[in-house]
Amino acid sequence: MADPKGFLTTGREVAETRPVDERVKDWNEVYVPGSLLPIISKQAGRCMDCGIPFCHNGCPLGNLIPEWNDYAYRQDWREASERLHATNNFPEFTGRLCPAPCESACVLGINQPAVTIKNVEVTIIDKAWDAGDVTPQPPERLSGKTVAVIGSGPAGLAAAQQLTRAGHTVAVYERADRIGGLLRYGIPEFKMEKRHINRRIEQMRAEGTKFRTETEIGRDIDAAKLRKRYDAVVIAAGATTSRDLPAPGRELNGIHFAMEYLPLANKVQEGDLTTAPITAEGKHVVVIGGGDTGADCVGTAHRQGAASVTQLEIMPKPGDDRTAGQPWPTFPMLYKVTSAHEEGGERIYSVSTTHFEGDEDGNVQWLHLIEVEFKDGKLEQKPGTERKIPAQLVTLAMGFTGTDQKNGLVEQFGLELDERGNIARDADFATNVPGVFVAGDAGRGQSLIVWAIAEGRSAARGVDRYLAGASELPAPIRPTDRALMV
Repeated sequence: MADPKGFLTTGREVAETRPVDERVKDWNEVYVPGSLLPIISKQAGRCMDCGIPFCHNGCPLGNLIPEWNDYAYRQDWREASERLHATNNFPEFTGRLCPAPCESACVLGINQPAVTIKNVEVTIIDKAWDAGDVTPQPPERLSGKTVAVIGSGPAGLAAAQQLTRAGHTVAVYERADRIGGLLRYGIPEFKMEKRHINRRIEQMRAEGTKFRTETEIGRDIDAAKLRKRYDAVVIAAGATTSRDLPAPGRELNGIHFAMEYLPLANKVQEGDLTTAPITAEGKHVVVIGGGDTGADCVGTAHRQGAASVTQLEIMPKPGDDRTAGQPWPTFPMLYKVTSAHEEGGERIYSVSTTHFEGDEDGNVQWLHLIEVEFKDGKLEQKPGTERKIPAQLVTLAMGFTGTDQKNGLVEQFGLELDERGNIARDADFATNVPGVFVAGDAGRGQSLIVWAIAEGRSAARGVDRYLAGASELPAPIRPTDRALMV
């Protein structure tokens, strides 16, 4: 145990953010560079090294949290990095983007603020990069087997890196022009600067992984032909079909899916565009959906100079504390103020969109909504609560319904789907087609980045067993495992 009295003597401190009026003028990460290092060792010392560390249950990766907390407390950053990488291929991604279910399951969190596990994690990996401790790990020998990975999000990258290190020759296919999937074009720069992806890609290239961009399996390459070309295929194409809102007026100009809006802002930051074709500048913006993607739209709209930003959520406003129905160590639904919400805008809960209203040119101008409430387990509208709000740009951020089936990938492979529309798989993450496996949201449905990486690592073991007859690769989860929730 790092500091036996740490949880008693040290209060919780988190990363310091830059002033709002400063950070909304740029796209850099919102945190003050270097602000964690002076405090993080003491924060790591708050870890109690529990006899049963429930943080392991909260995290599907099985991160060795008490161990690397101890090393961080002692400022042994090299050993901390080794323990961190033992279970997580990309801790700089999770340390910035994960909502930290490990902290919800922290034993200290029963009656005190939890350990800042996420902040400790990102400090360890940033120190490791700065010290040159993150190096390529090419295989000692090649197996002679080839694997195609479809999709370069966190699940695909994790599977590819594990299989490359196991000695297989791996090629990653990505339909976008750059590697990274939603990490690249779905996550705004202010949440994670893309340099973090770029240096991981270079590490993977040095290890032997090949990357093929602007190649969509199902359209550019027939899926069945790809199957014949490789000894195994891993489908990690994500759950990219956005949930739509079939309300009257949906066809008006200015109403877009979040994944139509956010990538364009990222392309501006990549230098591909001078200005985004879809921009919030000078407009009244309405974001429909109260989750993380909605918050990303809010922060992006602020930086583009929106006249106003309003975020709508059909569910009631969550509370600040756990309820009896969400006991520790489950992941609770709490009221969360992200960095984007700190920057301004209005959040409206318990409302539903009835229709959109446009001008004579077919551009959206107003959004009509009505308050809703739960009665007998059903969501019902409250008569007399109708109103309209200005809306010149509307983004739909209501989640995703499954993997893309329009590009022919599912049909060409001949894949079976489960009752939720995800690609069905067995205990080894194998589909009904021999040699074809599925990892990440394509098989699980919309989920968190830690689950994606865990899926990629686990699917890699299934592929390795299929190719080699046995595998020493870790498999942190089963396909049927789910988050620790009530």
